[in-house]
Amino acid sequence: MKKVVSISFGEIALKGANRGFFENQLIRKIRFALRKFENIHVSKDQGKLYIEPNPEDIEEIIKRVRKVFGIVYVSPCYKIEKDMDSIREAAVYAMKQEMENGKSSFKVDTKRADKRYPIKSPDISRDIGGYILENLEGSSVDIHNPDTMVYVDIRTSAYVYTEKHKGYGGLPVGTNGKGLLLLSGGIDSPVAGFLMAKRGVEVHAIHFHSYPFTSERAEEKVKELANIISLYCGNMKLYSVNLLNIQKEINKNCPEDEMTIISRRFMMRIAEAIAKREGMDALITGESLGQVASQTIQGINVTNSSVSLPVLRPLIGTDKTDIVEISKDIETYETSILPFEDCCTVFLPKHPVTKPKLEDIEESESVLDVEGLVKSAVESAELEFIK
Repeated sequence: MKKVVSISFGEIALKGANRGFFENQLIRKIRFALRKFENIHVSKDQGKLYIEPNPEDIEEIIKRVRKVFGIVYVSPCYKIEKDMDSIREAAVYAMKQEMENGKSSFKVDTKRADKRYPIKSPDISRDIGGYILENLEGSSVDIHNPDTMVYVDIRTSAYVYTEKHKGYGGLPVGTNGKGLLLLSGGIDSPVAGFLMAKRGVEVHAIHFHSYPFTSERAEEKVKELANIISLYCGNMKLYSVNLLNIQKEINKNCPEDEMTIISRRFMMRIAEAIAKREGMDALITGESLGQVASQTIQGINVTNSSVSLPVLRPLIGTDKTDIVEISKDIETYETSILPFEDCCTVFLPKHPVTKPKLEDIEESESVLDVEGLVKSAVESAELEFIK
């Protein structure tokens, strides 16, 4: 009886001819997440993946694998020969451990992926349930509300387990193109990056600052946020761009109430130039409709018109309370609320325009050397690899 870790797919199981591509990418991501462990072997067995680790590493391995997108459940389980005697003994052993933790009622649930196995699933469940009752005094069957489930999987081998640790689902990172995330130090953009990575996008990030008007501690905060979301997204490139010269030009030459929206258009242009240079397919923002002055429909329309790449906004219809819940779950929240300024607070207008018209904004920008300012910002961008 060998202790292994089983991995259940989500949407990957629904893929047709492309399923092999998604499974192989998932295996690569699992191996990357477990790169610090030695001699990790990942194998397929009729619709599931199995990891054979050192027993003392299982708890840490489950913690890391849960963060790999494409996985819905992770379970420590016992791998055994596919004969009923071995299955019975493993089931009793697993249930005995549950009883030591105060649980007594159980239900057996059998899945028979190997349809050639001569005993059908309901018959296996009845046999195993009866054997547990005979051999563990104090145990009882409750098919409606059991203290614990005893799962039996019949594949190339047989597997018995009682625990299911929920993963985040989604698709493996790298199966849906590349995106450049506009990463601020706030709550929303890290969540946006997390959600797009969950849909299989390889996420990299760009951050804008106004040093020395903004502090180095604000920069460190953004790097820490990138480090946290890289636990889900994998290795990231983080571009850092000083926006101060552009902000000064806007402040000097453009109407005060357009400061925010014009600055935003410059950020998008700079992000797009870097994304195209690096072969990325889209920009990603943490905008939520109506949350701040620049995130009205009119503001978003004016912002969109500054770039040609698709702009992915996974939070656009999401309430702030829901965004906060996700940020707490992925552990970015405590870093996001640290009270350091960002570039958007520099030259902040008292009354920013909330319903900008594109023709007005373009007329205001006509006095600026837009192309030259963007080119200079792109050339001065600093790059850091987040691993």
